[in-house]
Amino acid sequence: MNDTSRTLPSGHAPRLPLDGVRILDLSRALAGPWATALLSDLGAEVVKVESISGGDSSRSWPPFEGEHSLYFDSTNRGKSSIAVDFYSAEGRRLLWDLAAGADVVVENFRPGVLSEMGLDPDALRDAKPGLIVASVSGFGTSGPLAQSAGLDQVAQGMSGLMSVTGPDADHPTRVGVPIIDMVSGIYLALGIAAALVGRHGSGHGSQVATSLLESALSLSAFQGQAYLSTGRVPTPQGNNHPVLSPYGVFATEDIPIIIAVGNERQWRQLCALVEAPDLADHPDYRTGALRGQHRAALTAALEARLRRRPASQWLAALRDAKIPTGPIYTYAQAFADEQVSSLGMVTTVERADGSPLPLLRGPLSLDRAPLPVRKAPPSLGEDTRAVLEGAGLTEDQITALADAGVVRMAGDGTRVPA
Repeated sequence: MNDTSRTLPSGHAPRLPLDGVRILDLSRALAGPWATALLSDLGAEVVKVESISGGDSSRSWPPFEGEHSLYFDSTNRGKSSIAVDFYSAEGRRLLWDLAAGADVVVENFRPGVLSEMGLDPDALRDAKPGLIVASVSGFGTSGPLAQSAGLDQVAQGMSGLMSVTGPDADHPTRVGVPIIDMVSGIYLALGIAAALVGRHGSGHGSQVATSLLESALSLSAFQGQAYLSTGRVPTPQGNNHPVLSPYGVFATEDIPIIIAVGNERQWRQLCALVEAPDLADHPDYRTGALRGQHRAALTAALEARLRRRPASQWLAALRDAKIPTGPIYTYAQAFADEQVSSLGMVTTVERADGSPLPLLRGPLSLDRAPLPVRKAPPSLGEDTRAVLEGAGLTEDQITALADAGVVRMAGDGTRVPA
């Protein structure tokens, strides 16, 4: 274990904003589970409903630690797992009852599949007007691709994001993590939080929806706006900022660093630091626009001076001058960094089988305190009994469901159907 790790504190946690909110999470893979993990961080009780046949598909995705999918673990903190046979009449009745007892239902099936499962959103909200139904799909609910399966990299490619990522126009490149799934989850969580606030005033729930394609398009920011307003198609700039200069990756005596100059004061400070005051008033670099036009020559002039000293010296000097800068780390280096360590981002939790798991907490803090990981990622069906008991089922009813293969239980010594 590295020094970024800390043990999950004991005792009672302070009340969180979503305490008392119950979420029935029917989603799988990443976008929906990313949303519900964030909502769990904020205090919501998240009941993750999984298929009795293998559970969330991401449980079978690498990387693995023994039998544990670290892909699954990375996005399912703070949740309870109940395993249900979605295809049996008894299972669907159970899902309806669980949905009726929730404040929010989250799903990421293709449009219409929820209704096919017996959980039509309109029928649910007729039965419980305060219910919030939140959905994330691949391409949205209208258009020729509405029923098509959508995946992160497909959305990255189709949205234009890959066209501005990479070394040049001939080598479009995906982002190194499933960024569209994660951003879609963040948007969905924001929509759910807003719907909960709106319900407090109106008493009525809402249907909240986003899609991978919509989320990916929203990330176009000024690149998309440049095309819409001017008709110019943006192209990739490699490791350079597409607009500002000098802003990007620069060579030093040993390893490259990132330098980000965002205003004229920082530009003049940088020129002084590299002992090149003549650059500050050079006619080709006098304004930000000119520096962008002459980026290649400016980069060469700066690197000729930056190569005289190692990265560590430049990082210290640039930070002292309040010029944004940083190294390019591997994940091993990132987690070993003193600043990362001071944030306490890694918490050690214990899985149901007793194995320890170093786990990243969520990125939010409230009242100067980071939100804790409240529960380790669950094993399949780990909380089936507790969830059913909380829903008011008797011991005989729970046993009957397990014996009929409608639900699966694990982690409590109860019979687990094959």
